[in-house]
Amino acid sequence: MTPSVFARLRTGALLASALLLTGCGVQAGPAADGANAVARANCGIDVAVPAPPQRIYAAYQPSIEIAHALGVTDRLAGTAFLDSAVLPEYQAAQARSPYVEKLPSRDELLAQRPDFVLSGFNGVFATSSQSSVGTRASLHDLGVETWVLSPLCPSADGLADEAIDPATVRFDNVYADLRDLGALWGVADRADTVVADLSSRIEAVRAKVAGAPKPRVAVLTPKDDGSYTVAGGIDFISRIIEAAGGVNAFGDLTERRNVQIGAEQLIARDPDIILTSLCCKATYVRADAQPQVDKITGNPAFANLTAVRAKTVHPFLFADRAAGVRIAHATELVAGLLHPGLFPK
Repeated sequence: MTPSVFARLRTGALLASALLLTGCGVQAGPAADGANAVARANCGIDVAVPAPPQRIYAAYQPSIEIAHALGVTDRLAGTAFLDSAVLPEYQAAQARSPYVEKLPSRDELLAQRPDFVLSGFNGVFATSSQSSVGTRASLHDLGVETWVLSPLCPSADGLADEAIDPATVRFDNVYADLRDLGALWGVADRADTVVADLSSRIEAVRAKVAGAPKPRVAVLTPKDDGSYTVAGGIDFISRIIEAAGGVNAFGDLTERRNVQIGAEQLIARDPDIILTSLCCKATYVRADAQPQVDKITGNPAFANLTAVRAKTVHPFLFADRAAGVRIAHATELVAGLLHPGLFPK
């Protein structure tokens, strides 16, 4: 039995109940053929639309900002779960978009009559997640097409971070996603413009840091229970750090994007720079992450860490780790923190 078939069988009960929601307008869509039909592949799943979707649901920060960047704000049936404030250029668009703080339940999602769901987190469709809205296959059967950002592709529908291929965690895949979504949504020219802007800004940073020393960077989240998680090698921040002229000090850990560690492991690796990872509130800006910095620098166990002694523990947002249209902003920001002499304020 293939993983896809298994996922369909596990979600059979969910499908049965969801099909009762046809009164909300959720029905199997028309075949994707005709002059306006477009088809693309995403994470091994075929995605086809008979015409540009008119009721797009954007879940999580990367997808919300992508929708605004591609100019489909007025087609948003809903947005959910911001990790921080959106970038300034999208604030007016987000202000006029329907928004809920938490990911909706499956029934709540379907009640919005979406014809397309874009997710910036693979757990949205994972059977193991309490906040799952169902597998992509189960939504497809109701006429709802879906998309997961390619650097987050799980090994099969219904999974989350399991077996993400590190080779897919790259800038080119973000650009490909934007172009594919632009084609599916009927905004291909806009997508090309966005990709050109992002790539030119990132390449400008690469050129500026070429030849500079590469500091070792840890992206660290202190937990209330005294433990810590770090961004591993398959988290997109690894690519951002590399483009900004650094190295992820925990890049060899690739089992999950967020890896739990103890204080002794941080001490043993002794990164040159530490970035925090504040989440999740729609009003957060970098300054709100200062308490995380204070928790790290105020820990006596870390007094001799290079980053603590050099005062290179910086407030940082989880949103700036994402594989979305923040990648240029994040690369510029991280480059400034890693190489302040090359990027004076």
